Amino acid sequence: MRALVTGVTGQDGWYLSEQLRAGGATVFGLVASTDAAPLPPHVVPVRGDMRDADSLRAAIGAAEPDEVYNLASISSVAQSWLDPETVADVNGVGAVRLLLAVREFAERRGREVRLVQAGSAEIFGDAPAPQDERTPVAPRTPYGAAKAYAHHVVAAYRAAGTWAASAILYNHESPRRPETFVTRKITRTVAAIAAGRPERLALGNLDVRRDWGFAGDYADALIRIARHREPRDFVIATGVSHSIADFVRLAFAHVGIEDWAAHVDVDAALQRAGDAGEQRGDATLARTLLGWAPTLDLAGLVAVMVDADRAALASA
Repeated sequence: MRALVTGVTGQDGWYLSEQLRAGGATVFGLVASTDAAPLPPHVVPVRGDMRDADSLRAAIGAAEPDEVYNLASISSVAQSWLDPETVADVNGVGAVRLLLAVREFAERRGREVRLVQAGSAEIFGDAPAPQDERTPVAPRTPYGAAKAYAHHVVAAYRAAGTWAASAILYNHESPRRPETFVTRKITRTVAAIAAGRPERLALGNLDVRRDWGFAGDYADALIRIARHREPRDFVIATGVSHSIADFVRLAFAHVGIEDWAAHVDVDAALQRAGDAGEQRGDATLARTLLGWAPTLDLAGLVAVMVDADRAALASA
């Protein structure tokens, strides 16, 4: 088994490549010339850029994959408001370039190549919860719109005979999540306060509700989708939503601080335009057809992240 992973240096790419390798696959990772992030040590690098169709064709030819996982994405919703053109090019049109390269390679070699697109719950916008595979696609952010375009193109290529599926991923976190994301901002700050540092936690809307899972579980779902008997789209979610305030409370409680509000400043400038009030997925289809289920609830996930940040601070 040979697998090509785009976005391999990100949180999801690390977990996915580790699991693929553990299952016996040779894992290739798409790496752009400007990518300074560390590559998982067990991954074979191939050069390519989601904005360059020829480079993607060359990467597919070099890796000769049986499976392709498209995780490449500018993953910040906030960044999509600042640079929507680049987000559309990488997250949306980039998926088209990759699909075309996969289709051409499969036709030349006369064999099936399976592609799994890492989608996002942002495609549903502010649709009533819970959302599932039948929920209308109606994004409210440039990030969501780019992911929605990729989602529709996957469906179009699938209808034309390409083995292509979308994983509609809800929020998923881990100690590998960059500190620019609110979840790591919370756990890192809580770890610092627990260590006696005089830090404050500045946040926006504490009432926004998200369906948070563990990134390692979601990587497992991607593999299960690729190995399913037929290509189809799956919502991957825990089915439980929590507010930002819940996340903060759990993080402080894990270090023995009950009065979490005393350490938090609410800043209206940190609130994002177009934020859905609640995202909560219904992953019944994935549970039924793939046998997939999350292994960590939010309390367990928060504990893992806080402990990792405390250990990192102690070692530093």
